Amino acid sequence: MSQLLEVNDLRVHIDSPSGVVQAVRGVSFSLAPGEVLGIVGESGCGKSMLCRAIMRLLPRSARIAAGSVTADGKDITGLSEREMGRLRGSLFSMVFQDPMTALNPTVTVGRQIAEAVLVHNPRLPRAKVRARVLELMGLVGIREPEVRADQYPCQFSGGMRQRAVMAIALANNPKILLADEPTTALDVTIQAQILDLLRRIQQQLGTATVLVSHDLGVVARAADRVAIMYAGKIVEIGTAEEIYHDPRHPYTWGLLAALPALARGKDHLQAIPGMPPALIDPPPGDAFAWRNEYALDIDYQQEPPMFQISDTHFAATWLLDPRAPKITRGGGANG
Repeated sequence: MSQLLEVNDLRVHIDSPSGVVQAVRGVSFSLAPGEVLGIVGESGCGKSMLCRAIMRLLPRSARIAAGSVTADGKDITGLSEREMGRLRGSLFSMVFQDPMTALNPTVTVGRQIAEAVLVHNPRLPRAKVRARVLELMGLVGIREPEVRADQYPCQFSGGMRQRAVMAIALANNPKILLADEPTTALDVTIQAQILDLLRRIQQQLGTATVLVSHDLGVVARAADRVAIMYAGKIVEIGTAEEIYHDPRHPYTWGLLAALPALARGKDHLQAIPGMPPALIDPPPGDAFAWRNEYALDIDYQQEPPMFQISDTHFAATWLLDPRAPKITRGGGANG
């Protein structure tokens, strides 16, 4: 199957008063048409910056330092802002994590969706724009769209605001949808509804989706494949079944162990000790070594390559080297 999106060795640097932050450090992955790829990691690991780099919506202090992004067969890394403007909304679109700030509180929801429709169809008659707005609101599950279209964001609940943001993102039938923590600040029931909606839209429209989250439990509901990100790098990637039932990287073990579902009957959640490293001056070797109870001597000296476990499953840990001691998840060395 041909890939709709290919990211190759992408590196994003951010200039700061303290030095250059290496926010994304050599990330590579692909996305097939109609596929949902979940990207999971702690806050600050580079997930959102990765999405913004793909969309070329980086802050002024940030830049793509190396690597390439190919979308629908075209290298878009060096395109001008005008050329990118033609692609945003039509080739790919983004659902931002905070619907409170993504919507203008002084403009009706219907008008904001209409503005997104008109970006790529400026001569569309008013009646057809209105019809498209109502169609989009219905698509994302907003009831009574004729009434709701004339209301303001303050009259919408958090879940309804997120649905409105999704309607804006889908206004021009993008082939690729980047959803940056779309369930943040929503209660558990609404989170499930939004995730089910994302999955239904993907199935109905065939939209390829990158779903970003810090919660492995959230991603499990919607993703076909899952990439685990740490300190600006993807450290494990595979099908959802491989990641959840046969994880190989110690960081993935830690994330799974921290899921609340595994703490039922216990008086506390299991946590990964320590803090992620500062990316102004990343440590040598494996960035996770300082928090990894299974770290080997080589982890502090040399960065591990991506070891292949199956045709679809890869992990960057020296524990997969044939010379390493055999360690089982949650256990000790076997030799």
